Amino acid sequence: MTAVDSPVRSPENEDEDLRLTFDELVAKYEGKIYNLIYRHLGDAEDAADLTQDTFVRAYQAFGRFRGESKVYTWLCQIALNACKNRFRQRDRQKPHLGPSLDEPIAGEESDSRLREIPDVSAEPGKLYARRELRQVVERAIDSLPPDYKSVVLLRDVQGLSYQEIAEATGLTLEAVKTRLHRARLMLRRKLEPYLNA
Repeated sequence: MTAVDSPVRSPENEDEDLRLTFDELVAKYEGKIYNLIYRHLGDAEDAADLTQDTFVRAYQAFGRFRGESKVYTWLCQIALNACKNRFRQRDRQKPHLGPSLDEPIAGEESDSRLREIPDVSAEPGKLYARRELRQVVERAIDSLPPDYKSVVLLRDVQGLSYQEIAEATGLTLEAVKTRLHRARLMLRRKLEPYLNA
């Protein structure tokens, strides 16, 4: 058993995740980290790649993790940094790439990100309306600038506290609150036509 496989204990930090082996941490958080990255990038293959990269980087640095934040917050920070790097990489490649053959054709109604099994017990009209609203909300979140999108995803989708978001993003607590407030205002403006209908 290597130092990385053995549980890490820190008496001053009560984060129960520090008692888990690295494999147990991967099993516990892989889905959440994948969802965070997927919601950020909107591409399943990129999300799978970056999820793996996140855990590889975490594995390499796990022995140096001091427990100053929760393990999940630390993993979110690594994942967000990976997303930022991917955005930079995409920006550098944009002038050289043509349109993707995998992207849906303009006007197609199917949204490849919604892979859900419909609830057959629900009334079809309500089910359709709920699905349509979910798509509208997801598109509104996706249209936010990356800095605002990050705080909305971490708070409203992943459920992190303001302090955990500050630790994951490297922002001050006040900056997190300000960005989240502004992001929610932007979302409210984008969603207003649907909410008043």
